[in-house]
Amino acid sequence: MKLPDSNAPSLFDRAILARRRSRAREDALFLHRAAVDEVQDRLALVNKSFTDPAIVTPFAQVWQDVLPMARIIPDNEVLDLTPGAHDLVIHAMALHWANDPVGQLIQCHRALQPDGLLLVICLGGETLRELRAALGQAEVEVTGGLSPRIAPMAELRDLGGLLQRAGLALPVADTARLTAEYRDLTHLMHDLRAMGETNSLQNRMKHPTNRQVFARAQHIYANHFSTDQKRLKATFELVCLTGWSPDESQPKPLRPGSAQMRLADALGASEGKLSD
Repeated sequence: MKLPDSNAPSLFDRAILARRRSRAREDALFLHRAAVDEVQDRLALVNKSFTDPAIVTPFAQVWQDVLPMARIIPDNEVLDLTPGAHDLVIHAMALHWANDPVGQLIQCHRALQPDGLLLVICLGGETLRELRAALGQAEVEVTGGLSPRIAPMAELRDLGGLLQRAGLALPVADTARLTAEYRDLTHLMHDLRAMGETNSLQNRMKHPTNRQVFARAQHIYANHFSTDQKRLKATFELVCLTGWSPDESQPKPLRPGSAQMRLADALGASEGKLSD
């Protein structure tokens, strides 16, 4: 099966990403466990039972008990999904590392039965905003330049638009923010390494960073993003997307001009002209 967009630029080095994920520690995957809670909350609101689910995830051990009957597959560029085989696909904490995110959603859509649900949860644009700001300012001050260090992550509105591009109906996008606290910059970066979420950009800097950059970044971070207890705050934004495989049974918007009542009458309000 070909990728939906085989010409998509390779933003991420997937081989490096796989190596870094392989060294992730089980006790550091708290973002995945928070994502599990978000997914379960949303599924509880859906008035439908699912019998053929699939979960796309880089960490099967975290998700294997969420839906015991689910087929769990890795988030490869080409997903091992059978067209029309599932009534629910969960794409779990991996879309922010996809070189072709629309292609990932299209593949998930193809795997859905009519009126099947796609539920995506991934990191959004507010994630690590403090670290991004501190490192960026420090590097400019120390070296006079700026190198790619933290993966660009899409904003909520942009991610919501991807669902429509992938052909899904009734798209909804919402977000939840988590704040973690760290002793210092080294503590934060060690935690990111233990999560398997460190820099895997294709054009990342290949040589060691000047230590003065990190020292300056620590100072900036502590001055602008610390708690009253002098710990560093780090934001993680979880974006949740839901969309349905189109089906005739789903509600559809009315045609323009087909309303049977004026809005003013429905609201019990008087209607008048605006002054010039």
